[in-house]
Amino acid sequence: MTQSTPLTLFVISDSVGQTALQLAQAALAQYPDLKPDIVRFPFIHTADKLTDVLSKAVPTETIVVHTLATKKLADIAETYCQTNQIASFDMMSPVTKLITAKTELQPSGEAGALHHLNDRYFDRISAMEFAVMYDDGKDPKGFLEADIVLLGVSRTSKTPLSLFLANRNLKVANLPIVPQAHIPDEIWHVDPKKVIGLMNSPEVLNNIRRERMIAYGLNPDTTYSDMDEIKAELAFAQDLYDKIGCQVINVANRSIEETATIILEQMGLDFADSTVDHVN
Repeated sequence: MTQSTPLTLFVISDSVGQTALQLAQAALAQYPDLKPDIVRFPFIHTADKLTDVLSKAVPTETIVVHTLATKKLADIAETYCQTNQIASFDMMSPVTKLITAKTELQPSGEAGALHHLNDRYFDRISAMEFAVMYDDGKDPKGFLEADIVLLGVSRTSKTPLSLFLANRNLKVANLPIVPQAHIPDEIWHVDPKKVIGLMNSPEVLNNIRRERMIAYGLNPDTTYSDMDEIKAELAFAQDLYDKIGCQVINVANRSIEETATIILEQMGLDFADSTVDHVN
């Protein structure tokens, strides 16, 4: 298959299908020049629905990936694809077979077992709402209730980091740092171990801010993107972090996931655990 040949990825699941989608996207990220069509088919619970979906696949152009927890459906998918010469990959069975071999336990075969509406699920929703409510220092009392407080000058990924960590059941509040602006008194009453100061390199910050202004159709050469002003902002932020005694992370050229991993490691939390308890 050449780059010009169309490629369609069928992502099939008997639940939401987010796991299969993320794994497929991780693999596709290794092919930056490839622009496939990704078609999701969530909540496929019956053989008829599954067969109908598979009948739409074109053998020469389609790859089928699935996380069908129900063994009957997984077997149907594999048999259909083999018979019709459709490239396919079962993302669930190889792992469950290994676990069964090691433990002699059998999988439940329950669709969507990862997404039970239990207390932790609702805690995550609550954490997401918390992150939105206390974004950009909207209400200083949020700093006292938060598991993590993020501080940083403009464009240091405070909001996306807050939401990413909220998805790990952590209540996160953030505050933009502006020179000479009043720092809420509540910040000084937060345990420094819960505070993370975000930094960036002047060059990276200058580029991000210029691109943002251009995206808004505005002049990129303003005080907001001025290099001397940026350096002054970063110096002010560093001085504040030193006074607080908090951990400092430079987010320059780091992904949200990488920065979040560093934060969780510094706080003694496991990144892989998406249902961590709130920090004491």
